[in-house]
Amino acid sequence: MSTLARTDKSLFGRWWWTVDRWMLAAIIAIAAIGALLTLAASPAVAERIGLDTYHFVRRQFVFLPVSMIIMVVVSLMTPRGIRRVAVGCAILAIIGMLATLIAGSEIKGATRWIHTAGFSVQPSEFLKPAFAVIAAWLFAESNLNSNFPGNKLATGLFIVIAILLLMQPDVGMTAVVAAIWGVEFFLAGLPLVLVVMMAVLFMGGIVGAYFSFSHVQGRIDRFLDPDAGEGYQVMRALEAFRNGGLFGRGPGEGRVKEVLPDAHADFIFAVAGEEFGLIACLILLALFAFVVLRGFSRVLREDNLFCLLAVAGLLVQFGLQVIINIASNLNMIPPKGMTLPFVSYGGSSTLALAVGMGMMLALTRERPGMGTSHEARTFGRLAAAAGGGR
Repeated sequence: MSTLARTDKSLFGRWWWTVDRWMLAAIIAIAAIGALLTLAASPAVAERIGLDTYHFVRRQFVFLPVSMIIMVVVSLMTPRGIRRVAVGCAILAIIGMLATLIAGSEIKGATRWIHTAGFSVQPSEFLKPAFAVIAAWLFAESNLNSNFPGNKLATGLFIVIAILLLMQPDVGMTAVVAAIWGVEFFLAGLPLVLVVMMAVLFMGGIVGAYFSFSHVQGRIDRFLDPDAGEGYQVMRALEAFRNGGLFGRGPGEGRVKEVLPDAHADFIFAVAGEEFGLIACLILLALFAFVVLRGFSRVLREDNLFCLLAVAGLLVQFGLQVIINIASNLNMIPPKGMTLPFVSYGGSSTLALAVGMGMMLALTRERPGMGTSHEARTFGRLAAAAGGGR
């Protein structure tokens, strides 16, 4: 095809030969697996709560193709365009979060959603990728210009976002945003003594959340004392993994989806374990790991500090969300309502992840100047950051 020739200077032609097609294929494969698992898990949930059998299927089959299109469109952009998109997303998300505090719908004790035109929108989902890019921009500018208060501005923005999230409350997402901020700050040259202080503050924040939010206290207590008879969904999820064994009970043969309230969302990984078995779960996990590791290996060839920090933040968000969801399903951590990227049902989460992965693909595209010499300089910068920064 002429449009795919290396000499093609069109927008799509340049994109095709500069984007990481392996990483793009892995993300599309994850979304395809998500579509299959939605077909397996959501009909039983819909029937149980009195909805049409394919209510969630129809919606997710709209969200997934739209999200893939959004991801590709965003990946066509330049780093400057990515910054502009991030600023726009952040402004709209913060306005939306403020609106949820006034007119939002309370679900399971949290006010995170706005209902409009028959859909529920969670504005905070779009704030995660936007914050990763904006914080990277501020940290990078501060590194290049010592007179620019980028570190203070990034920290101030993080504090504002954390306050808004805790007012909903959403402790889990606050922890993810804190991880993004902390990793980017460290890579930008945060002194080691401040890294230790941040770790202490983070642990203190967990303790504070335990005593400040009753739902957090309840989840941790149930995790530490499983004999209390609570933690119903986690116990059913573990049972599903045991029933699935190595190769699973077969498509449609699972039973956990009939009793798990969140079988199509937070606990869809348990449905995968029961119906398709351990091998399928490991394949899905390998795809997630491939995206994260491939992204880091790609960006380490980059000499642009902004791109390095932004991609690191976006991958930390993506990888941490995977870890939290799967660890919750396996009872390795207290359960947290966090979706499995591109697999769990959820419009806001799926679309926001598409924006974030589109940004990551755009910032890891090959550009003039990327090469091994730049990779060496990047490793030097990381070594300097780990040793105490500038």
